Amino acid sequence: MTAPSLAGRTALVTGSGRNIGRAIALALAAEGARVAVNVRASVAEGQAVVDEIQAAGGQGLLVRADVTQRAEVDAMLAAVLARFGRLDVLVNNASVRAEAPFHTLPYAQWRSAFDLTVDGAFHCTQAAFDALCRSPAGTIVNISGMTASTGAPGRAHVVAAKAALEGLTRALAHEFAPHGVTVNCVSPGLVDTVRSGAAPRHHAASATLLGRRGQPGEIAAAVTWLAGDGGRFVTGQVLHVNGGAFLGG
Repeated sequence: MTAPSLAGRTALVTGSGRNIGRAIALALAAEGARVAVNVRASVAEGQAVVDEIQAAGGQGLLVRADVTQRAEVDAMLAAVLARFGRLDVLVNNASVRAEAPFHTLPYAQWRSAFDLTVDGAFHCTQAAFDALCRSPAGTIVNISGMTASTGAPGRAHVVAAKAALEGLTRALAHEFAPHGVTVNCVSPGLVDTVRSGAAPRHHAASATLLGRRGQPGEIAAAVTWLAGDGGRFVTGQVLHVNGGAFLGG
């Protein structure tokens, strides 16, 4: 029997109390990583993920922090390093998904999308720089979304922030490469989550070649591959996991 592919490594997943973030945390733990589960407010959800990791024989740590606040991010990284002694994988997943027509979109809602998605990734990645560069297999995976490429009505703030995150991914791939750290982005299509509800028209499942929504675990599998040894020669890329939506009707 082969050893888990991420045995001995430590991962931090932001916004991992539910949905895709939760699935990523569980998948990384299943591959042997010690996982820090980050939430901003939903402590009970985050603790449930940690409990699930530990019930399966893994090691988890709940770290509450608002990733838009640098002092809280610094404290979160300090807690992870104090507990596990290293950081090898950073997954910037925290995001917002609320919809609003652009002509009535409050500036505060526009700003909050960038604060969480882009500034959050900035704070976490900069705070983790030294630790990731010390790792023999440092990995950063940012989570964007299909509409960063396609656009979508009612989501100008989210689309713009996710597109900026993809640009940041490419820029950081250059800066981290001399340190052996890979930086990639996973872009999910329509995924079944507790917040999906009725699919918006621009997210119709019939628009994918596979004719269905994805599952959070399918996004997590892509992240886990990038974090493992198989993804070590991949950097600066956006991996689209959307059931062939770009080719569908």
